[in-house]
Amino acid sequence: MRTSPERRRHRFDPAGPVTGLFFLVVAGVFLVNGLEDENVLPVATLVSAVLIGLGLVGTVRVLTRSRRRDLR
Repeated sequence: MRTSPERRRHRFDPAGPVTGLFFLVVAGVFLVNGLEDENVLPVATLVSAVLIGLGLVGTVRVLTRSRRRDLR
């Protein structure tokens, strides 16, 4: 039995908030690094954290892809 478009429930997609939170944290770290006289994090640590974070964000987006599809 098909449901009408008004009754169709949309499931929560965590990919958007996870991605947004990740980029806000990265922007905050870069802002603090720019405002401080000394480095808050070493460059190697910062680059590693950004690459690991991008990998996690990509994984969440792939795992939740079915929630973003509009299957008819």
